[in-house]
Amino acid sequence: MSEWTFLTNHGLVLSFVARHPRMTALEIADAIGITERSTRKIIADLTEAGYIYIKKEGRRNRYRINPDISLRHPAHRETAVGDFLKALGWKGRSRATSPKSSFTGDPT
Repeated sequence: MSEWTFLTNHGLVLSFVARHPRMTALEIADAIGITERSTRKIIADLTEAGYIYIKKEGRRNRYRINPDISLRHPAHRETAVGDFLKALGWKGRSRATSPKSSFTGDPT
């Protein structure tokens, strides 16, 4: 019998980024069990789709989640990614205390 999980690699990377916003792609890859290259591709996908914003801090990145964007699957479009992540243990942040303007790619 093959092993399977409820979350895709995209969901796993998103949940790790949410809980550990300063983790490197290599650290995320090691924690999930995928390659660093795959992790970087997934981070690029999530950034392009607007799920995460990246801020460069020296030689590292810091990630911030966009909690208001909906999940992609048509059956779950009414669910915000922030609600999904909270179900996985993410504490989230107060919108009043986390300004978006300092993050790359943020439309505001």
